[in-house]
Amino acid sequence: MSLRIHGNRSLKTLPGDATRPTPARVREALFNIWLGEIDGCRWLDLCAGSGAMGAEALSRGASEVVGIEQWGKACGVIQQNWQQVAKPQQQFQVLRGDVLKRLPQLNGQVFDRIYFDPPYASSLYEPVLEAIAQLQLLSPQGELAVECDPQRPDIQTPRELGRFRKKRYGNTELRFYHLSQ
Repeated sequence: MSLRIHGNRSLKTLPGDATRPTPARVREALFNIWLGEIDGCRWLDLCAGSGAMGAEALSRGASEVVGIEQWGKACGVIQQNWQQVAKPQQQFQVLRGDVLKRLPQLNGQVFDRIYFDPPYASSLYEPVLEAIAQLQLLSPQGELAVECDPQRPDIQTPRELGRFRKKRYGNTELRFYHLSQ
């Protein structure tokens, strides 16, 4: 299976729904919301799956994209996809492993945009948001988007993060957070 991103570029995906790419209309909506904020940004893609969100960020001018994905086969596909769309001046890195174990390795780095899309039934939501806050991975003007099931109860967030909006797209909801003032 393949999927298309900004600029009508085709990306590889793995068969089955193990990597569950973010639907095209949700990707488009997110990048419309963040229009003008991607060029030159540092992007963190958590539970990267097929790498489509990071590839979109690269194709829209992100200066650096870092992705974390647990599944080794998916990491190979992400690496190929990002190599295909990245320009020579852009940097990217794919980290294989458990997101909660890999996040501390990013300590000292700051990202302008963070996209977090775990399996919807996962128990990762709260611990990952806590780790992002504790490690201070989000820049002061940065935003974090969390993809989840719209029926999911509110995600308990650390006091350092505040939710400021949510958008629903059928069976997908995006919840947006920034640093609390």
